Amino acid sequence: MPDIPVLLAIIVLVALVFDYTNGVHDSANAIATVISTQVMSPKAAVIMAGTLNFVGAFLGTHVAETIGKGIVKPEMIMGCQTLLLAALIGAICWNLLTWYIGLPSSSSHALIGGLIGAGIVYSGWGSLDYRSIIQKVIIPLFLSPLTGFIAGYLFMLGLAWLTCRFRYKSTNSVFKKLQMVTAATMALSHGMNDAQKTMGIIALALLIFHQIPAIYVPVWVKIACATVIMMGTLNGGWKIIKTMGHKIFKMQPVHGFAAESATAGVILTASMFGAPISTTHVISSSVLGVGSSKRFSAVHWGVAGSMVLAWFVTIPASALVGGLAMFLFMLTGLA
Repeated sequence: MPDIPVLLAIIVLVALVFDYTNGVHDSANAIATVISTQVMSPKAAVIMAGTLNFVGAFLGTHVAETIGKGIVKPEMIMGCQTLLLAALIGAICWNLLTWYIGLPSSSSHALIGGLIGAGIVYSGWGSLDYRSIIQKVIIPLFLSPLTGFIAGYLFMLGLAWLTCRFRYKSTNSVFKKLQMVTAATMALSHGMNDAQKTMGIIALALLIFHQIPAIYVPVWVKIACATVIMMGTLNGGWKIIKTMGHKIFKMQPVHGFAAESATAGVILTASMFGAPISTTHVISSSVLGVGSSKRFSAVHWGVAGSMVLAWFVTIPASALVGGLAMFLFMLTGLA
């Protein structure tokens, strides 16, 4: 039997709790549109999303490596075994708060914020990998919603032009079938990007505790993270699903197809480059783009404004909680 430190076991367990809240919180990303357009029943939709989240978690580790060594410098935090615990506390608190009020927010940025706050409190601003943060976090923070909005807007305009000569009922019937495919692709891409974030945290913990020689993701970590995010997805974040599926604008199957297609394309591309982007940001902005292509007044911009505000508050808010948790650990001698 290998000698596993108790604190490492606790960190892994808390990381998996975060992974679970990620699944609950972000299940809306893949299935809100397909439920709101009544293409699939809620039960069938969450089962599909959970299964494909599990599969997607095994498709690459580029995002996990960015989280593991591209936010805080591993060599700067090697002496601190509670830093990751503080970061996870920051992320989980933000996830639970936004889940409770039904506000689509980024689990990815909550985790990154928690890491940044804990790293700064423990070893100062020099602990951050600024180049990686700017290239793979800050720039995508602005570009991914913009890309999602433009992609959704243009995709919907193209579909409207292609289908303008067809009957509404026949067009709707075709897009109901197509939307199942795009929802499945969304769920797969969500697992591919989001489950890897917890993998990266656990890999960094294993490195800090000298259980692995360098940042990589062991098979058991992949299986555990894939299973837990699937379980979270199966429980579904119904408040957030209601916000995304009904409160932004009234969608038909063709709108859901356009939003999901645009989103899946953006997320799969980002995953291949190792950028831990927010699936929440992309699908939400894609929905806004699709709604705007119909007419700008069709979108409930008050709801959209609250969502965008949450996007930009996520990193500093979770950094504050993660930093506070790290400060308390240091104050009590646990760091």
